[in-house]
Amino acid sequence: MSVLTDVATTIHDLRREVCVLHEQLTRYQLVVWTAGNVSARVPGHALMVIKPSGVSYDDLTPENMVVCDLEGRVVDGDLAPSSDTQAQAYVYREMPHVGGVVHTHSTYATAWAARGEPVPCVLTMCADEFGGEIPVGPFAVIGDDSIGRGIVETLRGSRSPAVLMRNHGVFSVGPSARAAVKAAVMAEDVARTVHVARQLGEPLPIEPPVVDALFDRYQNVYGQAPQQTHQTQQEGTTP
Repeated sequence: MSVLTDVATTIHDLRREVCVLHEQLTRYQLVVWTAGNVSARVPGHALMVIKPSGVSYDDLTPENMVVCDLEGRVVDGDLAPSSDTQAQAYVYREMPHVGGVVHTHSTYATAWAARGEPVPCVLTMCADEFGGEIPVGPFAVIGDDSIGRGIVETLRGSRSPAVLMRNHGVFSVGPSARAAVKAAVMAEDVARTVHVARQLGEPLPIEPPVVDALFDRYQNVYGQAPQQTHQTQQEGTTP
């Protein structure tokens, strides 16, 4: 079945974006072989674009990204979608602010998941990006929306954009697929550094008010302010 004409351009662009973002998973060594995936919500429509199941990263193209509805059914595409499709569709249904979902089995973060232990907030980077610890979600079997339910249940009570699903791996979310990829990269970096710190001794926690302040600064102040348009600048200029 073909997608609706009115969203064809948007889906074309998202297929390209999602395909390119998979290169970041291999670049930062967050996945091996065919594991892991990136998906993106189609804005304004109950649709998502996701990686096909079991296809090598070297063989991914914009054309073989799969379009599904938010029940996980294929709407457009010649290949079967990722086995995480049902789980990610559930996340999109239950968390309207989420525009992208990423799944990885990155080594250090997944090691914490295997122990069922959250990554503690002992780094300013963790406070900045996650607003506290990186939480652990419940064990769930792949194939239906059980993992999605665990993701939503865990992240609804956390400022973190990433969750360590117990005995499985990392799922991260964001307002866009790119933001979700960033959260996955940061989760692995924080998990690795905290692991190393624990080999040297007990890491020192950051006080909650400081975590709050760091999170607020990073989310609302850090980076470049949006540039004013030429028209706005003109309107604000006194003759």
